[in-house]
Order: sequence, then structure tokens, then C-alpha cells
Amino acid sequence: MDQITPGAWMDYTYMIKKAKDFYVALAADNTKDWWLENKAIYDADLKAPALALIDEMAPKLSEMCGEPVTGKLFRPHRDVRFSKDKRPYKEHLHMLWQVQAGGKQDPVFFFGIAPDYTTVGTGLMGFDKAVLADWRKFVDLDADRIGKIFDDAAKAGYVMRDPALKRVPSPYPADHPNAVLLRQKGCVVSGDLPDGDVTDALMRGFKDLKPINDLLVSVVCA
Repeated sequence: MDQITPGAWMDYTYMIKKAKDFYVALAADNTKDWWLENKAIYDADLKAPALALIDEMAPKLSEMCGEPVTGKLFRPHRDVRFSKDKRPYKEHLHMLWQVQAGGKQDPVFFFGIAPDYTTVGTGLMGFDKAVLADWRKFVDLDADRIGKIFDDAAKAGYVMRDPALKRVPSPYPADHPNAVLLRQKGCVVSGDLPDGDVTDALMRGFKDLKPINDLLVSVVCA
């Protein structure tokens, strides 16, 4: 595989294009040798603008949510210690912003780039035990309002990850109106990045998803 020629990143649209090209090439040769030969491209054209984007978006999200927000860029290396998949490097660029509302967990907004997607989303990957219990109470007791929040997100093109459980947990009935939500052990909702300037598009996506993030804040702060 030929090396990718590094270039000076000009804007976040350029970062997205470079990231997709970079990860296509990495997927074809996911080895330490390839990574070391191309690390300069990662540092200059992916990592640097990603960190700049995280810094630029954090105050915008803090203003929108009314809470402190901190950002994070995920490390490029995979943890292969307990995995059958020994590829050493992740084949995507992911970043997130945590909403620090002072609850038991911090809901996040996130942005992901890979060869086959450019995704904006919100959620919590997995609920702590106490949060899971509160989630189920909220979903049960305020079924109509919460169901509408997720229905509205779906109509806007956002998709929730498949439930972790095959059956609705007791003591809730199998035909509960929010059965799918009760079968979740986390809550992650995402969709395609809207068109347009990247920072504006991210904010439009995050505003679409804010009702879900607000719900999660209510749950973790219960």
C-alpha cells in the first residue's frame, strides 16, 4: 500500500476527507509498520484538527446545555489484550463531549468518522446499576412523553442501537409501550452528520438530539 501524502489541514471538511482516506489505507494494512510510516499524517491531518474541533465545540455545547462540557479524542490504539481481533489500530476517528451535570454518570455527545460513516450522536454506552434502575422507572412512569422523544428522533433520521436484552425485564409487561427502551442497558442514538459547515452541522445534529441528552441528565441526576 502506498503511503498517503500528508498535507496541511485547512478546515474540518478536509479533516473528514483525510480521515476517510487514512482509514481506508489503514484497513488494508493494519500493522505497526504502516502506522509508523504514516503517523505524521495522523498527527497533522486528523489529530490536530480533531483537538481543535473539540475545543471549539465545547463552549457551544456548554451554552446549549447549561452545564460544563469537557471533550475527549479517543486514542488510536486498540486494547487487544482480551480480544480475538488483534488489529493494533482503530479504523475510525471518534471524539466526544461529556455533559458534566453532577449526576452518577456523564451523558455525552459524540462525533465519529470512518470510511463508511460520518456520525453525530448522543447517549451513554452502558448504565451503571443504579442508573439502569432509574432509567426503567423513568421509561415506565412517563411512557408517553419519553416515547415521543425517541419517536421524534427517529422521524428526524436518528437511530437507537439495538437493545441488549431479548425480553422486557420483570416486572414490566412484554407489551409495554416502551418495551424497546426497557430492553436497553444503555442509550446510544446517532445519525448521519447533516450537510453544511461542519461546526454548524454538528450543532444542528446536537440540537436535534438534545431532548435525549436532557432525558439522560434527568435520569443520572435522579
